Amino acid sequence: MATASASGPVKEHPAAVTAVLSIVGYTLVVGTFAGIVPASLFPELSLGQVNLLSDAIAVVNTTATLSLIAGWRWIRRDEVKKHAAAMSTAFGLILLFLVLYLTKIGGGGTKEFLGPQIPYYAYLAMLAIHIVLSIVSVPVVLYALVLGLTHTPSELRQTAHARVGRVAAGAWILSLSLGVVAYLLLNHVYDWTFVEATIVFLPTVGG
Repeated sequence: MATASASGPVKEHPAAVTAVLSIVGYTLVVGTFAGIVPASLFPELSLGQVNLLSDAIAVVNTTATLSLIAGWRWIRRDEVKKHAAAMSTAFGLILLFLVLYLTKIGGGGTKEFLGPQIPYYAYLAMLAIHIVLSIVSVPVVLYALVLGLTHTPSELRQTAHARVGRVAAGAWILSLSLGVVAYLLLNHVYDWTFVEATIVFLPTVGG
């Protein structure tokens, strides 16, 4: 992704930069759910606005997934510039998702699944995998991104970028895909009940 080979602290210490960025991201999310982040930072949302944000989040996640798949295919064809553009786009979309999601949770609330038992368990399983992958993939994704942004294509061949990138992209695609399916089940297939913003420990990313 990088176009210059100049050295710098970020390039020389990608693991440390990844750790700092991961901590910042985790802090924002956990702080929102735990009520540590002041509620005044979020706009007060109506149920209709929460629904609009849920739809927007699903669109963002679907687009990010398609960008990741495209980026994966392009790097297999050695189309480095297209790959870099696709992966950067996907990361930008994930940042947008984070803003929309935290706004929805902090200023509105969440929805709880009210469908039949078997679909409910399937929904919970998908949601659990989605959440776990979302959490554990953060440092992996960030590490691949930091390497890509600070190294030239030739330099990247001497790093773990390709290996880490495969893991990051695979986990990311699966997580986002399951999140979109969970959104469809919750919002458009079965019934739900709305829970206004409060301390929440199990986020329904699709809702």
